[in-house]
Amino acid sequence: MIKNIKKFKKIRLHREGTDTLLYGFIFIAAIALLLWRYIDNKAPFWCFTVVMTTVYCIVVNFFRCPIRFFPQENTENIVVAPADGRIVVIEEVEENEYFHDRRLMISIFMSLFNVHANWFPVDGKVKFVHHKNGNYHKAWLPKASEENEHADIMLTTPGGDDILCRQIAGAVARRIVTYAKEGEDCYIDEHLGFIKFGSRVDVYLPLGTEVCVKMGQATTGDQTIIAKLK
Repeated sequence: MIKNIKKFKKIRLHREGTDTLLYGFIFIAAIALLLWRYIDNKAPFWCFTVVMTTVYCIVVNFFRCPIRFFPQENTENIVVAPADGRIVVIEEVEENEYFHDRRLMISIFMSLFNVHANWFPVDGKVKFVHHKNGNYHKAWLPKASEENEHADIMLTTPGGDDILCRQIAGAVARRIVTYAKEGEDCYIDEHLGFIKFGSRVDVYLPLGTEVCVKMGQATTGDQTIIAKLK
């Protein structure tokens, strides 16, 4: 990855939304045409068009995929937000699946109106990727972290720290897409994956990590520094 390229922001639509947006547009256009041609009273046509156009614009907004670059050249020991959203958890937890010790967990909840692309929170290497089926509790609930369907991505930083990034499905989100591949190098600025229609991302960090955010704070993926490793 070239770190010295010019920093800029650009908005595009994520490839995960291509089919949804295309088929959605065809469906809306077809129904609107039928209403216009075969119903003399145009009120149903206008009601349908206004409502569905509003819904379609919300879905388009959901599939935004801004191209971002972290504004600092030095990313050593930096942990950036892996997602747009809001901080809902900052606490020490007992992580018994991989680390078998206490970890600092920082969780970001993504609403329907947030960008749902996910970024790598640190530079390093992908140690492994595990996908686990589960429930679909509301993503902001504490039990969602362990009981909901999720994908676990373990990252090892150049300094030797193992960082767990967990993509979690929610009550509405039913599809987690993970681009990270075991053994590959990973960098801040690169996409880790995508979660469709509202969910959450947890980051598990070593104890002693400096927290740089607070509860309720809004985050911008690949821009907001959420922590600094020792």
